[in-house]
Amino acid sequence: MKALSNLQRDAKFLTGALSLLKWTKGISPDSDFLVPDDFERAVDEHEIRIAFRFEGRLTTYAEFDARANQYAHWALQRGLKKGDVVALLMENRPDYVAAWVGLSKVGVITALVNTNLDGEALAYSLNIVGARKLITGTGFEAAVHTAQPYLEQPLDVWSFNSPVIRDIRADLKDMPTHRPTRLRRAGLKGKDTCLFVYTSGTTGMPKAAKLTHARVRTLMRNFIGPCEITPKDRILEALPLYHATGGVCAVGAALMCGASLILERKFSASRFWDEAALNSATLFVYIGEICRYLLNQPAGPADKAHQIRGGFGNGLRGDVWARFADRFGVSDFKEFYGSTEGNVSLLNIDGKIGACGRIPPWMKKPFAHVAFVKPDMETEQPVRGEDGFCIRAGVDEVGEVLGRIGDDNRTRFEGYTDKRDTEGKVLHDVFEKGDMWFRTGDLMRKDKDGYVYFVDRIGDTFRWKGENVATNEVGEAFSHIQGVETANVYGIAVPGADGKAGMAAITASDELDIAGLHRLLAERLPGYAIPVFLRVQKEPETTGTFKYRKFELVKDGFDPHQVRDPLYVYNAEEDRYEPMTEEVYKKVVSGGGRF
Repeated sequence: MKALSNLQRDAKFLTGALSLLKWTKGISPDSDFLVPDDFERAVDEHEIRIAFRFEGRLTTYAEFDARANQYAHWALQRGLKKGDVVALLMENRPDYVAAWVGLSKVGVITALVNTNLDGEALAYSLNIVGARKLITGTGFEAAVHTAQPYLEQPLDVWSFNSPVIRDIRADLKDMPTHRPTRLRRAGLKGKDTCLFVYTSGTTGMPKAAKLTHARVRTLMRNFIGPCEITPKDRILEALPLYHATGGVCAVGAALMCGASLILERKFSASRFWDEAALNSATLFVYIGEICRYLLNQPAGPADKAHQIRGGFGNGLRGDVWARFADRFGVSDFKEFYGSTEGNVSLLNIDGKIGACGRIPPWMKKPFAHVAFVKPDMETEQPVRGEDGFCIRAGVDEVGEVLGRIGDDNRTRFEGYTDKRDTEGKVLHDVFEKGDMWFRTGDLMRKDKDGYVYFVDRIGDTFRWKGENVATNEVGEAFSHIQGVETANVYGIAVPGADGKAGMAAITASDELDIAGLHRLLAERLPGYAIPVFLRVQKEPETTGTFKYRKFELVKDGFDPHQVRDPLYVYNAEEDRYEPMTEEVYKKVVSGGGRF
């Protein structure tokens, strides 16, 4: 019976892998078939079909192409040429996609800027890509104004419906709707940059990752085959479009094959299922936190009054996955692993709950560019043997995931605009002299069947009392406690203590007994893994893509003079959390704390 089950599982994986290959084969860094060519091919095949459903308005493929062409001609009229950079700071709307696709038609690179930025961080994002022109959506006047003092060069700004910034709609109205000649992008290849997408930097400032035409084309097509997407599908997309999952993967999954993209201005947990039903959505795009937010909503008749059969995305924890499937009737998830800029991509095709991908033992060769190496938690570097080379992690051992850097589409690493950031991600002499591997910074565990499970980020995993603590696992323990709504776990230095103590920034209902929380956590965690400090927030610190912010929290620490939120510290003598008073704080920082 088990043998039959394994055979069925392997067959499903193989079928999904072949369907993925079907949609991505032929994509090459040396090809002159680019992202705009892919979109124009799709438009020619599906011109009368609906491309976007947005706030009650329907946009056909032909209408979308016409709008993209207007952006292309606008760029030409403004004197923009191949290799120039235009930044896009805009809320979700069809024009967002039309803008960057149109600019790509004339070889202009678009920087997809995080809409939550302002001031120095926004200016930094514009400076590092050399953007001289900025297109904004509605309501970004203040953000642009606060960034002006930090800009390294003059910036031309256009906006939608702004009383103080030039209205780009007036410019576009007079632009031709026909396609510019392909000669405008002549000479460009798949290895040339199409988009800049930003990731978090170690200093708190964004890093601009280069997405080439070949990479964008691959990301856009990765889920069509495994999710069995057809022109009849309607994909609900509420992630921000500046995010690679929402703005590239989701857009491509719909528009490369004639399906419709149901575009939400922003994610709303309370309206999600109503919007899904109203628009007859069949698939949705997720990150794990979206699914957890939906589970935190009160149960109602809309929970299963929809047509969604599945979704694709990443960061879906096993416990959330199982509960989500049971409550909402959606179980066909295509959970993937991959970073915006990295060369390691994994996909859980056959639906193993909790896994973010699979490398079957019988498919080692196609995944030879992926390796798991033993990490040193203290140095945050791979462990090396006597021969100086890295040591591979064994079955069920935690290891950092690396991707061998090569010249083909799967293994290329284009890096960032900042050379230092790029160099910081490359590991040399890993298994032999002269080889180069991309450091993901992610700790994974691979089981005997090849299923891969995310453990934590290097740096998020910390040592306390001589033991390694994975923040992701601690966060999962919090999720099982009634009254805890969110938990963001991180390590923090304590004077006089060896290693870093655990701290959790939580949001909770009024019913939660903070004092007794330690005993509940002890039912699921070893003592060393239970957070020493708690910070109770009204709202979690998250990015625009609903990922937890930790940099600022670590910086704040547990000083009651710096943190306005209620703070608690574990009292080992009484086995309970107690308020962090000034007296207790002085005791802890003087090395007198007992944990």
